[in-house]
Amino acid sequence: MRKTLKNEDWTLDAIDSQLLDLLNENARMPVAELAREVKMSSPSVNERLKRMEEFGVISGYRVQLAPENLGFPLEAIVRMRQLPGKIKQLEAMIIETPEFIECDKVTGEDCFYARMRFGTMEQLDEILDKVSSLAETNTSIVKSTPVKRRNVPYQYSRSQK
Repeated sequence: MRKTLKNEDWTLDAIDSQLLDLLNENARMPVAELAREVKMSSPSVNERLKRMEEFGVISGYRVQLAPENLGFPLEAIVRMRQLPGKIKQLEAMIIETPEFIECDKVTGEDCFYARMRFGTMEQLDEILDKVSSLAETNTSIVKSTPVKRRNVPYQYSRSQK
């Protein structure tokens, strides 16, 4: 059974929180530099990182792309309500369409909320034309993103003890 914070006697402390902050800024920061920042030895920091990985707190280290520099300057949020009997086909189509960069299956009137990246309005129209045989859509173009996707508020506080 994978260890989790719920089934083990371990919680994040202030140093773990500091390490997560540093890695959040630069996931490629070397262990030696992390150790200097938190005033610990490299082996101690390495052990803390391994423990957070083991407990599933750190699930991976990722590259953050700049879509606008790769030819995808436009972003949209698409709400979809499947046509009768089409939910499985709609979900498969979303999964198979790389312009859908994120999608949530939700409760309420709509069944999916998806984010898309694309280069031109024509590309958006082509994709939405394909979706229209499976769902009704409501599309909003993203003007700006005041809050980019961020991690949950994991900061250690004394009240956790």
